[in-house]
Amino acid sequence: MKKFIPTVEAITVGPTKDPGNYMGPVINESAYNSILEYIKIGKSEGTLVCGGEPAPGNGWFIRPTVITDIESRHRVFQEEIFGPVLGVTRARDFSHAVQLANDSEYGLTGAVYTKNKNKIEKAKREVFVGNLYINRKCTGALVGIQPFGGFNMSGTDSKAGGPDYLMLFTQAKAIAEYVGAKKKSKKTTRRTAKRKRRK
Repeated sequence: MKKFIPTVEAITVGPTKDPGNYMGPVINESAYNSILEYIKIGKSEGTLVCGGEPAPGNGWFIRPTVITDIESRHRVFQEEIFGPVLGVTRARDFSHAVQLANDSEYGLTGAVYTKNKNKIEKAKREVFVGNLYINRKCTGALVGIQPFGGFNMSGTDSKAGGPDYLMLFTQAKAIAEYVGAKKKSKKTTRRTAKRKRRK
């Protein structure tokens, strides 16, 4: 955290037309109010380390916020915030980290940072998200290259941005027809009759 927090605090927030700003506003006033409410909840659940307030400027700007001492039962852990808020939860080991990652009804994206190939393979098998990122940020799927979409409460497990998405614009139809029992031919019936006479 000693290396991480200064990096977060160095993020500049403001209008994106200014190339000096790394992060722009949240999408609208509703999101702005919702995120600030989650920050308030996070303060009551854990420990605010940085941010936690609006950023200056004429817009829906919020400072990047980090809240530590979050447990898996906390709302900041369990719910989707869609804002610059990071809840930090300690894991005993990698297996416990995977368990924590899956301890939610949501499953949009996840990210794993490790050089250990066994851990990477374990994450691929066991982290239940629609999009899993290895050693890179957990956003930024490229349309037409990397299909994107979550499951559980984060979506329908469909993938936008790829050829499979076209199937969502079609309507599947299953057809079953009863054609009746197969009729025996006259030739088969005659042969059966001749065999009976010979006996």
